[in-house]
Amino acid sequence: MTRQRIVRLLPLLAAVLLVGSCAKKTPTLNLLVWEGYADPSFVKAFEEQNHCKVSASYMGSSDELVAKLRGGSAGNYDVISPSSDVATFITEAGLAAPLDLSKIPSYNQLSAQLSSLPLVRANGQVYGVPFMWGPDPIIYDTTVFTKPPDSWNVMWDPKYKGKISVWDDLSTVYMAAQVLGYDKPDPSQLYNLSDEQLEAVKKKLLELKPNIRKMWATGGELTNLFVSHEIVIAMGWPLNTADLKKANFPVGETIPKENTTGWIDHLMITAGSENKELAHKFLEYMVEAKTQKLVTDKTNYAPANPQAGQFMTADEVKIRHLDDVDNYQKRIYFWQNVPRRAKYNETWNDVKAAQ
Repeated sequence: MTRQRIVRLLPLLAAVLLVGSCAKKTPTLNLLVWEGYADPSFVKAFEEQNHCKVSASYMGSSDELVAKLRGGSAGNYDVISPSSDVATFITEAGLAAPLDLSKIPSYNQLSAQLSSLPLVRANGQVYGVPFMWGPDPIIYDTTVFTKPPDSWNVMWDPKYKGKISVWDDLSTVYMAAQVLGYDKPDPSQLYNLSDEQLEAVKKKLLELKPNIRKMWATGGELTNLFVSHEIVIAMGWPLNTADLKKANFPVGETIPKENTTGWIDHLMITAGSENKELAHKFLEYMVEAKTQKLVTDKTNYAPANPQAGQFMTADEVKIRHLDDVDNYQKRIYFWQNVPRRAKYNETWNDVKAAQ
């Protein structure tokens, strides 16, 4: 081939190379997770290490997650973060892929109290890794409450008419059941209420409606309700407390005498994911002790990897309750699978629809 011909072909070769490089798209890992679980403060490093992009969508409730997965959207997401109330269902319904734990070496560092639970185990395989855990506490404006409210009953106080918020979630059903004493002597009864008990819960929640300014659907929405002084008290997340403190809002957080419900969030890979190799790398990265510390900085939640404590100050360890995990967890009735979830949702929808 003559030099002249080679020179003529150079632009063509350059074009071919350019098309080839454009065809190699940056791999994207799609998440459907709770707010705070894809913050750039920790996700950016994973993207850089793996030359990929992480794209997150956020869910407002466990039922929203299940609805999307069952509605044919499972293939749109690679990684999900179900809480302990639906993790078992997702496992048993075949919506998640079994994990190759050899690709997640940090799994062995996770709290045995969490990883030993049967929530995400089936047929001798593990379908999820514990990620974060925490309570659904009372969050309040400290200029209104100079002392922490000591009972959920404060939500029904007529003096707070139109000034409270509850989560648009079954957690509010559990909370009313606690006020009615249905968690005694066995807290797991909260997730197995009879028709008669659910009817009493509905009546109790209907009595609460005059006090409700708005039912919040996302953490950001609840934070805004406080900042705009529309509400003074709510059931919320530790994430709200953290965000309100950053906004210099006078916020307090407490677990009342009745105790509260709470959650263990897991990371799972969807059965329909086409990026399972990258997804395994993401799960390993997210449960590493250093990353867990960064996630707690954002969310104020407790990490599933206790070794995250070595990267915290003594105050941070205390705030995350890592210095007294056993006693703190006794105050939290972790969400469980709800066999009659449809009936619970029917009860909750009746409450919401009532004028």
